[in-house]
Amino acid sequence: MANSVQSDSAVLVHFTMKLDDGTTAESTRAGGKPALFRLGDTSLSEGLEQHLLGQKAGAKLAFTLQPQEAFGISSPDLIQYFSRREFIDAGEPEPGAIMLFTAMDGSEMPGVIREVNGDSITVDFNHPLAGQVIHFDIEVLDVDPVLETLHADSAG
Repeated sequence: MANSVQSDSAVLVHFTMKLDDGTTAESTRAGGKPALFRLGDTSLSEGLEQHLLGQKAGAKLAFTLQPQEAFGISSPDLIQYFSRREFIDAGEPEPGAIMLFTAMDGSEMPGVIREVNGDSITVDFNHPLAGQVIHFDIEVLDVDPVLETLHADSAG
């Protein structure tokens, strides 16, 4: 068991992410359920992983990541326009709603409805926090936690 976070560690953390205006974007503390991440699996940004490296259980961190270090810069190439008739089966989209779209390769990707204007519907496929400065408050609860699994009792 590693006593500090390494480049391939699993880390159990409580975190709060806030935007520049103080709005909480996400927090594990509200629900009381910590999050489990594995460094190096691309679920965390490189900037966030750099702050976690070397930390030990019990560490409390507060730091800010610029958009390019957090969820990326918002790309105009990821904003697409659809005709209202393409939404006939899905129903009337509302601005702010997140919908799943099927890509050409069959994979699904979420898109945020940004605008409904006449026959045109604007969908943003950028990460919802792209382009935002993110303020993190993280508490490392455990490094490489032993995950409890259910075992069938083999005693006979």
